[in-house]
Amino acid sequence: MNSSGSLASSRVAIVGLGLMGGALALALRDKCAGLLGVDTDRRTRELARERKVVDIVAADPGEVLPQAEVIILATPVLAILSILRDLPQLHPGDAVVIDIGSTKEEITDTMAHLPSRFDPIGAHPMCGKERSSLAFAEGTLFQGSTFALAPLARTTQRARGIATQIVDAIGAEPFWLDPAAHDRWVAATSHLPFLVSNALASSTPLEVAPLVGPGFCSTSRLAPSSIDMFIDIIKTNRGNITAAVERYQERLSALGNAILEEDYRTLESLLEQGADQYRRLVPGQAKEGD
Repeated sequence: MNSSGSLASSRVAIVGLGLMGGALALALRDKCAGLLGVDTDRRTRELARERKVVDIVAADPGEVLPQAEVIILATPVLAILSILRDLPQLHPGDAVVIDIGSTKEEITDTMAHLPSRFDPIGAHPMCGKERSSLAFAEGTLFQGSTFALAPLARTTQRARGIATQIVDAIGAEPFWLDPAAHDRWVAATSHLPFLVSNALASSTPLEVAPLVGPGFCSTSRLAPSSIDMFIDIIKTNRGNITAAVERYQERLSALGNAILEEDYRTLESLLEQGADQYRRLVPGQAKEGD
């Protein structure tokens, strides 16, 4: 491993060159000693070469990972878990290992069983787009966004330093927390919103399409996000997501009951509580609805 713990003198391998991995590669160009890419999709590899996203790209992680001092796993969650289990055979030396998957507890539990020559840390950038391919990746994607960092008990200062340098290099803001807290929080802020958007879209009659406006679009925009990716997320954060869904269902039922019973005083109170909570969660962002 690069003993200096410097990103600038480290070769970085990114496994998974979709939206997030591709954007990370674009943001890290000229900020590390070399960029290596791995992706199983032929068209993605061709586009990565065409756009010069990385210096070297391969389908087989065994071809490039041994050359890297820093390994970033940017595939869907279940693929990250599979790569972690294979990593001791794929990389014979030392490396800082960072994942940017959407859940953390199961991933960091698996990281904890890596041989001691690996220095792992969990991470999750809180940004993205509805479309998940390299074609939509931009190096500016992370600028100004929160980048969650979830260290293990075994994570060293070197790994913490490399992770912090990466976050700084891509213009994001680090936020340190433990893996269990991360998974509880993102169940509410990321995973439930996808389910709500999808449910809204699927429960809306097609005949109303001529009157779809910005309010509907902004509320349902997550509905066409990658289904495969979210199935992975749900499998690895089922308990927290179930709890978030139950809280949401309780609130929606309270609103529905107030409307059914024509209890407009209660309805107004419930709506005011929601508006106040929104202002607390996202200060400065409150706007009148469409």
